[in-house]
Amino acid sequence: MKINQGYISIDQIAGQYLNNTTKSANQTSQASNVSFEEILRKQAEVKENLKFSKHADNRLAERNISLTGEQMQRLTDGTNKARQKGIQESLVLVDELAFIVNIKNNTVVTAMNQGENDAIFTNIDGAVII
Repeated sequence: MKINQGYISIDQIAGQYLNNTTKSANQTSQASNVSFEEILRKQAEVKENLKFSKHADNRLAERNISLTGEQMQRLTDGTNKARQKGIQESLVLVDELAFIVNIKNNTVVTAMNQGENDAIFTNIDGAVII
């Protein structure tokens, strides 16, 4: 049974520890070579990718709603405008379609046609018509 894990002396253990610490420091300094502008740009790109919750996907399928590329871009633009205004839960209207979007999570929560009966929207703090 090897108790010392193959090290002959305390100096070898200390050397291994120092090498690992140096590697971590080098990795940290390499990561910090990324500019703040690059990090901010990448974060903005992530924000642009709008997600759809499972519930929203189900509603789109049930209601035979399909978005064109142009409508999807307008929905994304409306979400970004809501974010700029500080809205947390937004109603975004695109053509005859209505979407509830959780701005913080960048997620469409539900979707419907505006002409549906009982079109009541709750728990929103803003609306964007785009």
